[in-house]
Amino acid sequence: MSLRHSGGALLAALMLSACAGGVIPPSAGGPARSRPSTGEAARPVPATPRPTLPPKLPVVSPSGGSTDQGNAAGLGITPGPDIASLIPSGERARLALQAFRISCPTLMKRTDQSGLTRGSDWNSACGAASSWPEASAAEFFARYFEAAQVGDGAAFVTGYYEPEISGSRTKQAGYQVPIYRRPAELIDVNLGLFSDSLKGRTIRGKVQGSNFVPFDDRSQIVGGSLAGRGLELAWAADPVEFFFLQVQGSGRLNLPDGSVMRIGYDGQNGRDYTGIGKLMKDRGLIQAGSMQDIMQYLRAHPTEGAAIMNENKSFVFFRELTGSGPIGALGVAVTAEATVAADPKYIPLGAPVLLSLDRAEPNGIWIAQDTGGAIKGANRFDSFWGAGARARGIAGGMSARGSALILLPIGSIARLTQP
Repeated sequence: MSLRHSGGALLAALMLSACAGGVIPPSAGGPARSRPSTGEAARPVPATPRPTLPPKLPVVSPSGGSTDQGNAAGLGITPGPDIASLIPSGERARLALQAFRISCPTLMKRTDQSGLTRGSDWNSACGAASSWPEASAAEFFARYFEAAQVGDGAAFVTGYYEPEISGSRTKQAGYQVPIYRRPAELIDVNLGLFSDSLKGRTIRGKVQGSNFVPFDDRSQIVGGSLAGRGLELAWAADPVEFFFLQVQGSGRLNLPDGSVMRIGYDGQNGRDYTGIGKLMKDRGLIQAGSMQDIMQYLRAHPTEGAAIMNENKSFVFFRELTGSGPIGALGVAVTAEATVAADPKYIPLGAPVLLSLDRAEPNGIWIAQDTGGAIKGANRFDSFWGAGARARGIAGGMSARGSALILLPIGSIARLTQP
C-alpha cells in the first residue's frame, strides 16, 4: 500500500485524474486561530539536465521470443555511463543508502514486475549495505551498481509530502470535520477470480440485499451517511485542509494538547477520482493549477468550493499510524528527500534511481520505495519531500523534466541483453 491512497503526484493528481493523495507548518495547538495559509510554492532552482541516451538494446527473452511490452524488459534498456562521477556525495546519497538498506529485506524476496531483476541479484549489494559507512554512501552505489536507461529515459518528476493539519481525537468546538475509519461493509472484489479476462482488476463496493452496489460517494459521506456509527477516528478543523490530506493519503494531525497523531490510508470508497484542479482551470476559475491556487479559490468561495470538492467522488478512510514515518508500497517507512514513487512495471521497487532534471532540488540519487495511481509508465517519478513548510512548498509546485537512469546490480545488463 502506498503512502498516498493511490499515490500520484499532488499536482498531477489535482490537475488530472489520478486517485492519489499537502503540508502546512504545525499549528500552535487548539482550534485554528486563523485560517490556515495556502502556503507558497518554492521558487524553482533551474538546472541543466544530462541528455538522454539513444535507446538501442531491447531485452531478449531466454527463448529468443519477444518480451512483455508492458514492462521495462519489453520496452528495452540501454547501458548507461559510469556512475562514479554522477552520484554526488552528501546528504542525499546518505539518505538514499539508509532508504536502500531498509528496503533490502523486501527487495530480495519480491517478484520484480519490471522483468529486470531477480531477488538474488540484490544479495551482494544488500549484504554490503548493512554495514557500509554512510559517510561514503556515494562510493557504495558506484561499487555495487551499473546504470541503465529504460526506454527513452525522458523523465517527468513531480512531488508529494506528508500534510500537517489541525485536528482532534474528539469532536469539539473548532473541530467538526469527521475523519473516518474504514467501514466494515466496504468490500474489495478481485474480478480476476470470476474471469481470466478480468485478471488484475478489482472493484470496491458494498452488499445491499442480494446485490453488490457502489459504496457511498463523497457527497453522501460528507452529508452524514456514516455519522453516528463510531467510525470517527478523529476530527479535522478545516475541510479544505482535510481534502488535501485525503489527496495525499497520509498525514499528521496537530492536536490541541500540542501532541501529534499520525494517520495513514486504510482504504478508499471505490469511486473514481476526479482532479478538481483541471475542472477549475477548464471553467476559468483559476489561471494556474498549483495546490496553492486551488486552495486559495476554495477558501475564497466556500459554498462553491464545497460543491467542487464533492465532484471528486473518491473518499479516503484512515487508520492511526505508529513508527518512524509514512509507509510506502514496499511496506517500509518512506524517507524524506530519498524516496520516489515509480511504476513497478518499469522500475524494480527498492532500486536506486539517478535523476538529472531542469530543476536542481530533485537532482541526485533516490530509491524507488513507493507507487502511485498517477505514476504510470517508464521514467515517471514522484519525489517525497517529508513534512513541514519547506516540503509543502517544494512538493506543491514540483514539475521537472530531464533524464533518468536506473541503477541495477552489476552484471544485470549483460544477463538481460545477451541473446
